[in-house]
Amino acid sequence: MSFRELLDVEAAGQATPGQLASPTAFEPRGPTSWGITTREFLHHHLGMIGATVILVMILFSFVGPLLYHTNQSATNLLQINLPPGRGHPLGTDQVGYDVLGRLMVAGQSSLEVGLAAAAIAVCIGTVWGAVSAFAGGWVDSIMMRVVDALIAIPTVLLVLLLAAIVTPSVLTIICVLGFVSWLITARLVRGEVLVLRTLDYVSAAKLAGDRPVRIVLRHIVRNVIGTVAVQATFEVANAILLLAALSFLGLGPPPPAVNWGGMLTTGLNYIFDGYWWQIYPAGVCIVLTVVAFNLLGDATRDVLDVRLRSS
Repeated sequence: MSFRELLDVEAAGQATPGQLASPTAFEPRGPTSWGITTREFLHHHLGMIGATVILVMILFSFVGPLLYHTNQSATNLLQINLPPGRGHPLGTDQVGYDVLGRLMVAGQSSLEVGLAAAAIAVCIGTVWGAVSAFAGGWVDSIMMRVVDALIAIPTVLLVLLLAAIVTPSVLTIICVLGFVSWLITARLVRGEVLVLRTLDYVSAAKLAGDRPVRIVLRHIVRNVIGTVAVQATFEVANAILLLAALSFLGLGPPPPAVNWGGMLTTGLNYIFDGYWWQIYPAGVCIVLTVVAFNLLGDATRDVLDVRLRSS
């Protein structure tokens, strides 16, 4: 095994520097780290509840329309504001759309925006924080002052500013939410990298002649995956809430696009008319999804941090 391969093994946390000198260092020694992580997660009750709710929401949004067919493109003014009953389990809205079918279609948009925006935020934040911490010096100072300046601006105000500049659409909303959500990830990754760059295997990689880009991507970024994975789940929840806020203020994706926040906003116009089925279903979906992603994030943190694992 080459010296570079030994560094990769140590960087992955599969062997300590002392074990690297032993000829039996790479013999199987029980469950792998992924096996232990999976077992810990399966025993984390709140995490399993969160994962189950997320899976149910995904199936509800993407598989549900295949089983429960409704017309979400043509209005039906003869069936407006019908209460829940036969043929319409959750009633109809102000233009005759079936609310249950509308929830499914809106869930697709909400989950897609949340997941895509979180992916953009995590990618930008991870690269920015890793490069800033590893480079150090004036590069770190400039990059982090940019982060500090953007964090000082209230998130909702920044989102409203960007949403007012660009033409609202699903794609632009994803980009806007991703742009304003990477700052916390960058700071978290920077803190982790400041510790990781002082470890022996990083110094050995430098002595072995590895380029800085290779060291960051192969030895450092892979060791902050746990922190990034936890933050990603929270970013999804935040993106869904920000999308609902934008839709509530009239800056969400325009029709025919629909999301849970838009449904909630429309339903509030009829709050004093007793049409509760136009308000509560969308609100319940938002709350359940956001809480589920937060539970999943807490569980991911617990199982990836060995200090928090159950004995």
